[in-house]
Amino acid sequence: MASGYDRALTVFSPDGHLFQVEYALEAVKKGTCAVGVRGKDVVVLGVEKKSVLKLQDPRTIRKICMLDDHICMASAGLTADARVLIDKARVECQSHRLVVEDPVFVEYITRYIAGIQQKYTQSGGVRPYGVSTLIMGFDYGKPKLFQTDPSGIFSEWKATSIGRSSKTIKEFLEKNYVEDMSKEDTIKLTIKSLLEVVQTGAKNIEIAVMTNDSVTKFMDNKEIEDIVAEIEKEKEDEAAKKKQPLVTDSETIEIILINNSGISDREYGIINIKIIGKASSNSSSSYTRSRVCYSDGRNASV
Repeated sequence: MASGYDRALTVFSPDGHLFQVEYALEAVKKGTCAVGVRGKDVVVLGVEKKSVLKLQDPRTIRKICMLDDHICMASAGLTADARVLIDKARVECQSHRLVVEDPVFVEYITRYIAGIQQKYTQSGGVRPYGVSTLIMGFDYGKPKLFQTDPSGIFSEWKATSIGRSSKTIKEFLEKNYVEDMSKEDTIKLTIKSLLEVVQTGAKNIEIAVMTNDSVTKFMDNKEIEDIVAEIEKEKEDEAAKKKQPLVTDSETIEIILINNSGISDREYGIINIKIIGKASSNSSSSYTRSRVCYSDGRNASV
C-alpha cells in the first residue's frame, strides 16, 4: 500500500518508489495504443484512433503530429499533456534552426522532451506528465525510433508499443519483426500488430510513413482497408491449410511398428502406405484409413 507516500511527488516510499510517477505510467496504459516499427529505409507509426462523434470534426482529433519537417511524434495517455509537450518541442525545433541553422537531430529532440518530463518528477507543487511518446525521424539518412516515458527515461527501439495492451503488441512484434524490412513489409507489420488489439478494423487505425527523403505520408482509409483485407485473407488461407489432412493420396512414408514379440518391423524394409479410404466425418483422427504393405508381401490396415 502507498500509506500516504503518494500524496507528495518529492517523497520516496521506504521501498524506493515514487508513486505519482507510477500512477502516471498507469495513465499511459489506459490510453489508446501506439506502435512504431523501423525498417531498412523507412519508419512507420501506427495508432488506434477513438471513434469520432457524428458532429465532431475528425481533422481536430489527431494522435500523430509533426514536430519538424523530418520528425514525427505519436503519444499514449493524457492527450492534453501530449499537446503541451508537442508545443514545447516545436518551439525548440525552430529555435535550434534559428541558432544553429540546421534541423535538430531525432535524439536531440527526444532528449529535450524526456528532460521536460523528468523535471516534473522532482519538483513540489506539480505532477508528472501522464503521457509516453514515440518519436520517429531520420538522422544522416538512417531511420530512428525513440520512446520516452513519464519518468523521463528515453531509449531507441527497432519496434515498440505504448498504451493499452502494449505488452501483447510487443510480444507479437518480438515474434514477427525482421531486420531490414521493406517499406511494404514494415507497414503491414505495423497494421498487423494493431489488429491484435483493435477490434473495429481499418476505420480506427491511423498510419504515418516516413521514408529516407524525410517525407511523411499519412495513409488514407482506403489504403489501410486494402492492407487489412490482404492480412485477413492471409489468415484465412493459413487457417485453411491447418485443416487439410496430414496424409495425401500420393504420399509414401516410413512407419516403425512393434510386433507382439517387441521386435521392430523395420527389418522388413520400407513400408508403403496405400490410401484405401477417407476417415469418417465423425472421426477424431485427421489421418485417412490406410493399408500397410510390407516388402515381404504382408499387409495390414491402419
